[in-house]
Amino acid sequence: MPKSTVMFVCTACGGETPRWAGQCPHCQAWNTLQEYEVKRETKRSASSLGTAPRPAAPARAVPLSQVKPEDAPRLQLAWDELNRALGGGIVPGSLVLVGGEPGVGKSTLLMHAAHQLASGPSGGRVLYVSGEESVQQVHLRAKRLEAVHDGILMLAESDLDTICDTITAESPRLAIIDSIQTVTDSSLNGSAGSVTQVRESAARLMRLAKETAIPIFLVGHVTKEGAIAGPRVLEHIVDTVLYLEGDRRQELRLLRAMKNRFGSAEEIGVFAMGEKGLEEVTDPSMAALADSTASATGTAIVVVMEGTRPLLLEIQSLTSTPTTNYPPRRVANGFDVNRLHMLIAVLDKRGKQKAAEKDIFVNVAGGIRITEPAADLGLALSVVSNLSDVPLPGGTVVIGELGLAGEVRRVSQLQRRLVEAARHGFTRALIPAGSRTGRPSGLEIVEVRSVADAIASVFPKPIKSGAFIEETRIPVS
Repeated sequence: MPKSTVMFVCTACGGETPRWAGQCPHCQAWNTLQEYEVKRETKRSASSLGTAPRPAAPARAVPLSQVKPEDAPRLQLAWDELNRALGGGIVPGSLVLVGGEPGVGKSTLLMHAAHQLASGPSGGRVLYVSGEESVQQVHLRAKRLEAVHDGILMLAESDLDTICDTITAESPRLAIIDSIQTVTDSSLNGSAGSVTQVRESAARLMRLAKETAIPIFLVGHVTKEGAIAGPRVLEHIVDTVLYLEGDRRQELRLLRAMKNRFGSAEEIGVFAMGEKGLEEVTDPSMAALADSTASATGTAIVVVMEGTRPLLLEIQSLTSTPTTNYPPRRVANGFDVNRLHMLIAVLDKRGKQKAAEKDIFVNVAGGIRITEPAADLGLALSVVSNLSDVPLPGGTVVIGELGLAGEVRRVSQLQRRLVEAARHGFTRALIPAGSRTGRPSGLEIVEVRSVADAIASVFPKPIKSGAFIEETRIPVS
């Protein structure tokens, strides 16, 4: 009989401890330890078998210089956006975890991937395992997506032994399991989705993927906190973690690589949800600015980097005077609210703007989330535009990070950002002073050293007569 050992796993950090406690000893999170049962097979004695056990052949070490990557080429899909997020394609023998909120399009994305691989030039079968839907339900979804193909094999099963046996017998080019929270191992205690089941099932599928060189995609549910359900160690086991982001009421979807052992962990793929499922967006900047209101008060265009790709985004803000004696409200959609608090304090102290006493609402158009600080200056000028009720000049993009002293810090890959702005017809760019970069033709460069300089270079100052003085120009170095 297998021996069992009880451990406790933290669902926040994946740390293990032999005893339960109210607080995780690794990450100090409260009430995150869940019981996890480890079973180990006992070795049968030689006397019970009648003969001495046959030793297993030791693994042979291979010099790294003799390893040929071309022996295991990546599987290319029809969508370059999906290949980009995966780091250049699907690596044979890899285990990929795809997470996202319910209804965001995880199953739709993987059904498109299965159809592209099965109907591609090299062909090949794809095994789609559904633990939540019947075969008929999956067929209806595939028909709506126009993804029905003889090369896609369907299996409605949640038993791990049956799934592994089917993968070994069919030997597909790709296996998709939707979802890992529905898979159960009969040799383990606990219901589907428990820490024991999710962790051991993922570990066993990882070993199967490495032994057979068959890539396996796992669908993971997301909790209300935004993390993949189950222990955090699930993300540590897999090779690649992809998050499908986006508002279900919005058109755009972002496939963001949070971890990738075979490529960059900062790349994204951009898709649009339509009547026939997802479609790749080859020019994300144009899609994000399709309904732009850049000439409106409180709107600024920024250029952020998502991996190696520059992306033009529209930041909108709205300020109003609080109607009660309570502290002013701060609401941010697509932007870190803690960073918004910091930028408001910088504007109030360094920019001499009365922003701290206002209710401030921020939104990134298109439902996209900004994760890098190069949009700081654009958001600050957007708030100032509301306070002065004057829109930013047309054709202007803003690039720069703000420090607590009010200085505008330089950002990485500035040349790529400026080229992207010029390609979309922008004529003026505010950038940090001292940036060593080229000047794309047709783009006026204005260098600023502080948030006060940026405000002075964008917004004219009123004089007593009610007119406006000429715009202050910051010399280009």
